Amino acid sequence: MEEKLLQRLESAVARLESLSVGSQSRGIDLDAIAASSDPSILAFDDLLTEYVGRLSSAAAKIGGQVQEVTNVLNEAFSVQKDLLIKIKQTKKPDVPGLGEFLKPLNEKLMKAISMTEGRRSDFFNHLKSVAESLTALAWIAYVGKDCGMSMPIAHVEESWQAAEFYNNKVLVEYRNKDANHVEWARALKELYIPGLRDYVKSQYPLGPVWSATGAAVSAPPKASKPSAPAPPPPPPASLFTSESSQPSSSRPKEGMAAVFQEIGSKPVTAGLRKVTDDMKTKNRADRAGFVSAGEEEVRSTVPSVSKVGPPKFELQMGRKWVVENQIGKKDLSIDKCDSKQTVYIFGCKDSVLQIKGKVNNITVDKCTKMGVVFTDVVAACEIVNCNSVEVQCQGTAPTISVDNSSGCQLYLSKDSLEASITTAKSSEINVLVPASGPDDDLVEHALPQQYIHSYKDGQFVTTPVSHSGG
Repeated sequence: MEEKLLQRLESAVARLESLSVGSQSRGIDLDAIAASSDPSILAFDDLLTEYVGRLSSAAAKIGGQVQEVTNVLNEAFSVQKDLLIKIKQTKKPDVPGLGEFLKPLNEKLMKAISMTEGRRSDFFNHLKSVAESLTALAWIAYVGKDCGMSMPIAHVEESWQAAEFYNNKVLVEYRNKDANHVEWARALKELYIPGLRDYVKSQYPLGPVWSATGAAVSAPPKASKPSAPAPPPPPPASLFTSESSQPSSSRPKEGMAAVFQEIGSKPVTAGLRKVTDDMKTKNRADRAGFVSAGEEEVRSTVPSVSKVGPPKFELQMGRKWVVENQIGKKDLSIDKCDSKQTVYIFGCKDSVLQIKGKVNNITVDKCTKMGVVFTDVVAACEIVNCNSVEVQCQGTAPTISVDNSSGCQLYLSKDSLEASITTAKSSEINVLVPASGPDDDLVEHALPQQYIHSYKDGQFVTTPVSHSGG
């Protein structure tokens, strides 16, 4: 590593010596060349090559939005390199000038954040991991203890802790599904911990070092026109906001603090009017205290509108069948499925779904008057938050769970009689099983929903309530 760095320095010195003659006549900026050859910039190049390059390679295997957000991360790190070079040629700016200087980096961070907004993507955790992690690049805005930021090393670590929440979700989701996503998540973590953290620790532990003799940076002047309309409200504060650098005593109170200050400066009864008898409600003819028939009729005719999402019937990522918001559909059918796929049924009403084949798991959520017929399930069939549903198992099902549901009819085949049925906060659950004779009707069994808890021999014993004639 040291030999490689020495070779780069020797090459940079040789290039500077060759360009020194006649550089003024050709307008060559030797300061920029010297800054780009600084050991700290060369070390940042190594960071880009080793860590960002590995992350980009992993993203290329995935493609799509993951590659797009990784490209934004690559651009943000390139912008930070350019800013580090400019810092060596620039005087330390004031607060408005610092915001203008860091504007290119802030634009990249806002671009990554915008990719997480709107409709939730299937790769939301990837996008959120990058957007949260890029705030670590704000370490470059550290200008001292009074700037309102943590020290650069601590800032990088704190920013990654916020991003790691979403990065861990990627690892958990794809641990046994896709090694490329796991490789990408691990490469993202290594970019910041130890990559960027160790770089800042070795090169800028106290923040960036500005030039004492370089050019000055200042915010662009604000144009003022007497006849111009009032400006719009200020946009949301960027990641490099400078408000925290001002002491609280020197800033005027805003928001609720100003409201309470104004209230405390006036007498409690100031501005109140005297209420006369004719102003009291009990003496006013227009407040009779009853609702007219016309008003009652108008109120009762206002229909209640329930929000229902668009219907869905699709296979997502080859793993999950999604059946949502189907109303009045009696011929829904999933014909091609395998034991690695799951089925999620949500918000359906007055419909029937038939699942032909073995699946891993079935979940029926928030459905009303829904019928589900399936052959085999590997893990479990779950019924949650439902009313008046019927579920029929034609093959095997090791576990059937009913949670927070009312009016559930379960039809079991001979092969599924050994299924374990779990109920919680549910009522009116009936299980129909085959009779002993081939021509006999199904036998219906009601699962208890009331229990007696008796304290016996140092512990509580729970038994279902048995009614006479049951």
